[in-house]
Amino acid sequence: MEYSIRELSQLSGVTTRTLRWYDEIGLLKPAYVAESGYRYYREAEVDRLQDILYYRELGVELAKIKECLDNPSFRRLDALQSHLRELECRKLRLDQLIQSVKDTIYAEEKQEMMNDEQKFEAFKKRAVEKHEECYGQEAREKYGDREVDEVQETVKNLTREQYQEWTCLGEEILQRLEAAVTKKVSPQSDEGRDITALHRRWLTLTGNRYDKEKHKGIANLYIMDGRFTAYYDRKVTGCAQFLRDAVVHWV
Repeated sequence: MEYSIRELSQLSGVTTRTLRWYDEIGLLKPAYVAESGYRYYREAEVDRLQDILYYRELGVELAKIKECLDNPSFRRLDALQSHLRELECRKLRLDQLIQSVKDTIYAEEKQEMMNDEQKFEAFKKRAVEKHEECYGQEAREKYGDREVDEVQETVKNLTREQYQEWTCLGEEILQRLEAAVTKKVSPQSDEGRDITALHRRWLTLTGNRYDKEKHKGIANLYIMDGRFTAYYDRKVTGCAQFLRDAVVHWV
Protein backbone atom coordinates (compact mmCIF):
# COMPACT_ATOMS: atom_id res chain seq x y z
CA MET A 1 0.00 0.00 0.00
CA GLU A 2 1.25 3.45 -0.90
CA TYR A 3 0.08 6.79 0.45
CA SER A 4 0.55 10.36 -0.60
CA ILE A 5 1.40 12.79 2.19
CA ARG A 6 -2.24 13.94 2.27
CA GLU A 7 -3.52 10.36 2.46
CA LEU A 8 -1.09 9.53 5.26
CA SER A 9 -2.20 12.64 7.09
CA GLN A 10 -5.83 11.56 6.87
CA LEU A 11 -4.95 8.01 7.93
CA SER A 12 -2.85 8.99 10.95
CA GLY A 13 -4.34 12.29 12.06
CA VAL A 14 -0.90 13.91 11.73
CA THR A 15 -0.96 17.16 9.76
CA THR A 16 0.85 17.39 6.44
CA ARG A 17 2.85 20.27 7.91
CA THR A 18 4.09 17.98 10.71
CA LEU A 19 4.94 15.21 8.24
CA ARG A 20 7.00 17.66 6.22
CA TRP A 21 8.77 18.74 9.41
CA TYR A 22 9.51 15.11 10.28
CA ASP A 23 11.03 14.75 6.82
CA GLU A 24 13.19 17.86 7.25
CA ILE A 25 14.67 16.68 10.56
CA GLY A 26 15.21 13.13 9.30
CA LEU A 27 12.70 11.56 11.66
CA LEU A 28 10.37 10.21 8.97
CA LYS A 29 11.60 10.26 5.37
CA PRO A 30 9.15 9.34 2.59
CA ALA A 31 9.76 6.18 0.58
CA TYR A 32 10.37 8.43 -2.41
CA VAL A 33 9.65 11.89 -3.77
CA ALA A 34 8.03 12.09 -7.21
CA GLU A 35 9.21 14.45 -9.92
CA SER A 36 6.23 16.61 -9.01
CA GLY A 37 7.72 17.05 -5.53
CA TYR A 38 5.00 15.04 -3.80
CA ARG A 39 6.08 12.72 -1.00
CA TYR A 40 4.92 9.08 -0.98
CA TYR A 41 5.00 6.61 1.92
CA ARG A 42 4.89 2.82 2.08
CA GLU A 43 4.40 0.21 4.80
CA ALA A 44 7.79 0.74 6.47
CA GLU A 45 7.15 4.48 6.80
CA VAL A 46 3.63 3.87 8.14
CA ASP A 47 5.06 1.55 10.82
CA ARG A 48 7.73 4.11 11.72
CA LEU A 49 5.10 6.84 12.03
CA GLN A 50 3.12 4.60 14.34
CA ASP A 51 6.23 4.10 16.49
CA ILE A 52 6.80 7.86 16.56
CA LEU A 53 3.24 8.48 17.73
CA TYR A 54 3.58 5.88 20.50
CA TYR A 55 6.73 7.57 21.79
CA ARG A 56 5.15 11.02 21.53
CA GLU A 57 2.19 9.83 23.58
CA LEU A 58 4.66 8.82 26.30
CA GLY A 59 6.18 12.31 26.24
CA VAL A 60 9.48 11.41 24.56
CA GLU A 61 11.17 14.27 22.67
CA LEU A 62 11.62 14.06 18.89
CA ALA A 63 15.42 13.93 19.05
CA LYS A 64 15.26 11.02 21.49
CA ILE A 65 12.69 9.22 19.31
CA LYS A 66 14.97 9.51 16.29
CA GLU A 67 17.90 8.22 18.32
CA CYS A 68 15.87 5.20 19.47
CA LEU A 69 14.43 4.33 16.04
CA ASP A 70 17.76 4.75 14.25
CA ASN A 71 19.66 2.63 16.78
CA PRO A 72 20.79 -0.61 15.04
CA SER A 73 19.72 -2.55 18.14
CA PHE A 74 16.13 -1.21 17.96
CA ARG A 75 13.59 -4.03 17.91
CA ARG A 76 10.04 -2.96 17.19
CA LEU A 77 8.42 -5.81 19.11
CA ASP A 78 10.41 -4.98 22.26
CA ALA A 79 9.45 -1.32 21.92
CA LEU A 80 5.77 -2.17 21.46
CA GLN A 81 5.82 -4.43 24.51
CA SER A 82 7.45 -1.64 26.53
CA HIS A 83 4.82 0.84 25.29
CA LEU A 84 2.07 -1.57 26.30
CA ARG A 85 3.46 -1.95 29.82
CA GLU A 86 3.71 1.81 30.23
CA LEU A 87 0.18 2.38 28.93
CA GLU A 88 -1.15 -0.32 31.24
CA CYS A 89 0.57 1.43 34.15
CA ARG A 90 -1.01 4.72 33.10
CA LYS A 91 -4.40 3.03 32.88
CA LEU A 92 -3.92 1.62 36.38
CA ARG A 93 -3.00 5.07 37.73
CA LEU A 94 -6.01 6.61 35.99
CA ASP A 95 -8.31 3.89 37.35
CA GLN A 96 -6.94 4.52 40.84
CA LEU A 97 -7.45 8.27 40.46
CA ILE A 98 -11.03 7.71 39.29
CA GLN A 99 -11.67 5.46 42.27
CA SER A 100 -10.12 8.01 44.62
CA VAL A 101 -12.41 10.73 43.25
CA LYS A 102 -15.41 8.44 43.58
CA ASP A 103 -14.49 7.64 47.19
CA THR A 104 -14.10 11.34 47.96
CA ILE A 105 -17.46 12.16 46.38
CA TYR A 106 -19.08 9.37 48.38
CA ALA A 107 -17.50 10.61 51.60
CA GLU A 108 -18.61 14.18 50.86
CA GLU A 109 -22.16 13.07 50.09
CA LYS A 110 -22.34 11.00 53.26
CA GLN A 111 -20.47 13.67 55.21
CA GLU A 112 -17.92 11.05 56.17
CA MET A 113 -14.27 12.12 56.22
CA MET A 114 -11.23 9.83 56.22
CA ASN A 115 -8.70 10.86 58.83
CA ASP A 116 -5.12 11.66 57.79
CA GLU A 117 -3.78 8.25 58.81
CA GLN A 118 -6.40 6.45 56.74
CA LYS A 119 -5.56 8.63 53.72
CA PHE A 120 -1.84 7.98 54.20
CA GLU A 121 -2.28 4.21 54.50
CA ALA A 122 -4.45 4.16 51.37
CA PHE A 123 -1.84 6.17 49.48
CA LYS A 124 0.96 3.74 50.43
CA LYS A 125 -1.18 0.80 49.42
CA ARG A 126 -1.84 2.32 46.00
CA ALA A 127 1.88 3.00 45.53
CA VAL A 128 2.76 -0.65 46.24
CA GLU A 129 -0.03 -1.92 43.97
CA LYS A 130 1.15 0.37 41.15
CA HIS A 131 4.72 -0.89 41.46
CA GLU A 132 3.56 -4.50 41.44
CA GLU A 133 1.43 -3.92 38.35
CA CYS A 134 4.16 -2.12 36.40
CA TYR A 135 7.38 -3.82 37.52
CA GLY A 136 6.44 -6.73 39.76
CA GLN A 137 6.98 -9.56 37.30
CA GLU A 138 10.40 -8.34 36.17
CA ALA A 139 11.54 -7.57 39.73
CA ARG A 140 10.48 -11.02 40.95
CA GLU A 141 12.24 -12.75 38.07
CA LYS A 142 15.44 -10.78 38.76
CA TYR A 143 15.50 -10.66 42.57
CA GLY A 144 13.03 -13.33 43.72
CA ASP A 145 9.61 -13.22 45.39
CA ARG A 146 10.96 -13.02 48.93
CA GLU A 147 13.02 -9.87 48.37
CA VAL A 148 10.26 -8.08 46.46
CA ASP A 149 7.69 -8.98 49.12
CA GLU A 150 10.01 -7.70 51.85
CA VAL A 151 10.54 -4.39 50.06
CA GLN A 152 6.81 -3.91 49.51
CA GLU A 153 6.10 -4.73 53.15
CA THR A 154 8.75 -2.23 54.21
CA VAL A 155 7.08 0.50 52.15
CA LYS A 156 3.74 -0.31 53.77
CA ASN A 157 5.35 0.00 57.21
CA LEU A 158 7.00 3.38 56.58
CA THR A 159 5.93 6.15 58.92
CA ARG A 160 4.43 9.26 57.38
CA GLU A 161 7.73 11.12 57.98
CA GLN A 162 9.78 8.36 56.35
CA TYR A 163 7.46 8.14 53.37
CA GLN A 164 7.56 11.90 52.91
CA GLU A 165 11.36 11.87 53.00
CA TRP A 166 11.42 9.01 50.48
CA THR A 167 9.18 10.82 47.98
CA CYS A 168 10.96 14.15 48.53
CA LEU A 169 14.33 12.48 47.88
CA GLY A 170 13.01 11.11 44.60
CA GLU A 171 11.86 14.58 43.53
CA GLU A 172 15.15 16.18 44.60
CA ILE A 173 17.14 13.64 42.60
CA LEU A 174 15.06 14.35 39.51
CA GLN A 175 15.35 18.13 39.88
CA ARG A 176 19.11 18.00 40.37
CA LEU A 177 19.50 15.69 37.39
CA GLU A 178 17.59 18.11 35.19
CA ALA A 179 19.70 21.02 36.39
CA ALA A 180 22.97 19.12 35.91
CA VAL A 181 22.11 17.98 32.37
CA THR A 182 20.88 21.45 31.40
CA LYS A 183 24.15 22.97 32.63
CA LYS A 184 26.14 20.19 30.90
CA VAL A 185 27.77 19.13 34.17
CA SER A 186 29.87 15.95 34.02
CA PRO A 187 28.56 12.84 35.83
CA GLN A 188 32.09 12.55 37.27
CA SER A 189 31.80 15.97 38.91
CA ASP A 190 31.07 16.68 42.57
CA GLU A 191 27.43 17.16 41.61
CA GLY A 192 27.39 13.68 40.08
CA ARG A 193 28.85 12.32 43.31
CA ASP A 194 26.22 14.11 45.40
CA ILE A 195 23.37 12.85 43.21
CA THR A 196 24.76 9.32 43.51
CA ALA A 197 24.77 9.66 47.30
CA LEU A 198 21.18 10.89 47.25
CA HIS A 199 20.19 7.95 45.06
CA ARG A 200 21.87 5.55 47.47
CA ARG A 201 19.95 7.14 50.34
CA TRP A 202 16.72 6.82 48.35
CA LEU A 203 17.37 3.12 47.69
CA THR A 204 18.14 2.29 51.33
CA LEU A 205 15.64 4.50 53.13
CA THR A 206 13.11 1.68 53.10
CA GLY A 207 15.53 -0.55 54.99
CA ASN A 208 17.18 -2.30 52.04
CA ARG A 209 20.70 -3.55 52.64
CA TYR A 210 23.04 -1.58 50.40
CA ASP A 211 24.73 -3.54 47.62
CA LYS A 212 27.10 -1.77 45.21
CA GLU A 213 26.53 -4.17 42.34
CA LYS A 214 22.77 -3.98 42.72
CA HIS A 215 23.02 -0.17 42.78
CA LYS A 216 24.89 -0.21 39.47
CA GLY A 217 22.46 -2.78 38.06
CA ILE A 218 19.48 -0.59 38.90
CA ALA A 219 21.21 2.43 37.32
CA ASN A 220 21.84 0.44 34.14
CA LEU A 221 18.14 -0.38 33.98
CA TYR A 222 17.41 3.33 33.69
CA ILE A 223 18.88 3.39 30.18
CA MET A 224 17.95 -0.18 29.19
CA ASP A 225 14.25 0.04 30.01
CA GLY A 226 12.31 2.67 28.10
CA ARG A 227 9.85 3.15 30.96
CA PHE A 228 12.58 4.31 33.34
CA THR A 229 14.23 6.43 30.66
CA ALA A 230 10.91 8.11 29.87
CA TYR A 231 10.38 8.86 33.57
CA TYR A 232 13.75 10.51 34.13
CA ASP A 233 13.87 12.19 30.71
CA ARG A 234 10.29 13.47 30.72
CA LYS A 235 11.42 17.11 30.87
CA VAL A 236 15.14 17.05 30.05
CA THR A 237 16.63 14.38 27.77
CA GLY A 238 19.77 12.77 29.17
CA CYS A 239 18.86 12.57 32.87
CA ALA A 240 18.66 8.77 32.90
CA GLN A 241 22.04 8.52 31.18
CA PHE A 242 23.57 11.04 33.59
CA LEU A 243 22.33 9.11 36.63
CA ARG A 244 23.57 5.82 35.24
CA ASP A 245 27.02 7.24 34.42
CA ALA A 246 27.32 8.99 37.81
CA VAL A 247 26.40 5.84 39.73
CA VAL A 248 28.74 3.62 37.73
CA HIS A 249 31.60 6.08 38.28
CA TRP A 250 31.10 7.01 41.94
CA VAL A 251 29.92 3.66 43.31
